[in-house]
Amino acid sequence: MSDGFKKPVSDRMLKILACPICKTSVEIWPLGKDGSGLKCSECKRIYPIRDGIPVMLESEVISGKNKTDK
Repeated sequence: MSDGFKKPVSDRMLKILACPICKTSVEIWPLGKDGSGLKCSECKRIYPIRDGIPVMLESEVISGKNKTDK
């Protein structure tokens, strides 16, 4: 991600984070004006990042298996 995009989560943190549901790695996913999220590479759930803190709770999923895809 370039074009002046500021990563909301450090590379170091991104390496240790995993989807709490399927335990697969996550990647930074842009959410337009809403900011950024972390998208699971396996189940495709997207977790929000609020104030620089990933909110990786199943009840907070923005999109994916337990929510209607946007």
